[in-house]
Amino acid sequence: MRRVQYERSSGPGVLEVVAAEVPVPGAGELLVRVEAIGVTLSAIRRISEAQPSRAEVAGEVVAVGDGVDGYSEGYRVVGVCAADAYAEFVLLSVDQASAIPDGASAVDAVALMRSGLVALGALDTVAPREGETALVTAAAGGVGHLAVQLARVRGASWVVAAVSDEGKADFVRELGADEVFVYDQLHCGKQADYALDGVGGSGLATALTGLAEGGRAVTYGSSGVLDTEDLLAGGKTLTGFRIGRLAQRDPARYEDLRQEVWQHYAAGLLHPVVHAEFPLDDAAAAHAVIEQRANLGKVVLVP
Repeated sequence: MRRVQYERSSGPGVLEVVAAEVPVPGAGELLVRVEAIGVTLSAIRRISEAQPSRAEVAGEVVAVGDGVDGYSEGYRVVGVCAADAYAEFVLLSVDQASAIPDGASAVDAVALMRSGLVALGALDTVAPREGETALVTAAAGGVGHLAVQLARVRGASWVVAAVSDEGKADFVRELGADEVFVYDQLHCGKQADYALDGVGGSGLATALTGLAEGGRAVTYGSSGVLDTEDLLAGGKTLTGFRIGRLAQRDPARYEDLRQEVWQHYAAGLLHPVVHAEFPLDDAAAAHAVIEQRANLGKVVLVP
């Protein structure tokens, strides 16, 4: 099989496709012939640090390890692969696998599942109430474009979207955003009751600025230093969220969210958008799109 690996020499590291043995599933594992791989900023950072490539994958089960119940050869699944995810065949722990419903493509599955879980989990954390105003940052990204839609599904009466440049404004409006602002121009016509932040770091200040007094924010973006003055003066709250933590601490709730994502998709309420599909040989180009914040929706590798 073919697999992408990261090689670091005296200069910048490079991604290259190499020949590798097809792995053998161990206890509790599925061997999956990969049809689509989701590219995320967190996966890129792991690879650039020479850590095992961890990413969303979707495809067909071709072998199962000992102790696996509920899956057999021929099943189509999506889930997070812990290592060597950029490959034609991967090992997927059965507790990370979710069956792909009939009618959904592998590309849709990787665009929807992990990113949708993050967006929906963040919404659950902020506890939205019917009729509230929502603010979504990084609204054109893989998670953000789903968060815009899910905020509406969960009862938001007005959705404000923050993006990195004006070229993304029409895209998020088509997804249901009522107002769109570039970060340094944020001046919400309606202050938000809650914010879902995918930027993190210094960009988190944008979300807090857009909140009404007493507003709530949940961030699933990267870490960084934050000036807490606005938080204190406005009586606002901020909560951090990671989907992996939820999966470990409350697997039943994680499964409920997973089923809810598929239900909204089947009902036509949630539409994953794929910015581009790249072959494995062009993994570096896929990374560049994400790193430059140029994507509208999800970036996908197709072996």
